[in-house]
Amino acid sequence: MTAKKPISFFVHHQGRGHARRAMAIIRHFSKERPVSVMTADPSLFDGFERDIDVVALPNMIGAAVPTQALFDQPTPPVMHCVPMGVAEMRQTMRGVLDHLDDIDAGLFVIDVSAELALLSRIASIPAVSIRMHGDRNDPGHLGAYEASVAMLAPFDERLEQADYPAHLRKKTFYSGGLCTTTASVPSREEARARLGLDPDREIVVALTGGGGAGTPYAPLTMAARAAPETLFITIGPLHLEGHETDFANLVNRGWVENVVEYLAASDIVLASAGDNTVHEIAMLGRPYIVAPEWRYFGEQVRKAERLAELGAAVNMPVWPGDFAGWQAVLEKARGLDVERLTTLFDEDAARRAAEWLEACVDRLWEGEPTAAALNAKAVDAALAQAVNR
Repeated sequence: MTAKKPISFFVHHQGRGHARRAMAIIRHFSKERPVSVMTADPSLFDGFERDIDVVALPNMIGAAVPTQALFDQPTPPVMHCVPMGVAEMRQTMRGVLDHLDDIDAGLFVIDVSAELALLSRIASIPAVSIRMHGDRNDPGHLGAYEASVAMLAPFDERLEQADYPAHLRKKTFYSGGLCTTTASVPSREEARARLGLDPDREIVVALTGGGGAGTPYAPLTMAARAAPETLFITIGPLHLEGHETDFANLVNRGWVENVVEYLAASDIVLASAGDNTVHEIAMLGRPYIVAPEWRYFGEQVRKAERLAELGAAVNMPVWPGDFAGWQAVLEKARGLDVERLTTLFDEDAARRAAEWLEACVDRLWEGEPTAAALNAKAVDAALAQAVNR
């Protein structure tokens, strides 16, 4: 039996979403598939049950440029973030190539880096780029997509942006809405009983993950006054401005381990447009007010716009600063057809992504030898014969 070609992942360490997505997919790989992960934060994979090789990379974020002259060098349009003279960047690129070469990688899954997709193509290693929303028709992203053998979009094709080029759409596999949450989901009644919450009161849960600045607290104090009969609960970090006044119907729980219980207990969820957040709310089937956070290339803004276009969420690009604004947003959320959101979640998405990646690497490496390879073998054989005469 021919050994399976290794698959290696690059996982960006900002937030937890990239690592959780990788783990969700890797869980479904065949046991015989060698798997490695390269990341600047190996602790993200602590306790992961699958046998994988985790390779530590330098943390390039905030690395200093040695001189002003190097700092002044312009960035080529085909690249996004490549400062000159940075040792950590050089070490990262060398570390990535050395590892891929050492394991004879069959496929490099990149989540996410446009530059690494270009590097992978230059190094003659097939790459799959993980897709994200946003304004990404710039030379850097288009170059990375075209350099990749394919793209993996961990969302439903209906969420695709209209401006994503048709020729690249053909290279893209849509796994369906991929949620990395593994906790069991209680009913609304069970969740409220566990959390000691009123079984009948309207509850809005405001959620922020680890990749942003936190939920803006001051606007929520306006929401609490605009809807005094509603209980607002925040989970995750808060962004405080220092002049907020607390209200009895606004409760802050901070970091919690049982996020799913709070979401299950809610009547409405107010959250950002992070990939897993969108699909977690879709899995639970709750009316969704999406408040996109600032991200590079307008990632969350474009995703929130698409959700609203599908009628799957209320897009709230600006946090209301008055009572009427909050009352209007809440009323729109109450009127949503939740099924438009729930159908964007696919419980088999991670498995489908894993099976597609394995099929992709097998197709690339287990086919018939090319004519060029056969010719090269023929030449080698002729040379060997000539030498042995």
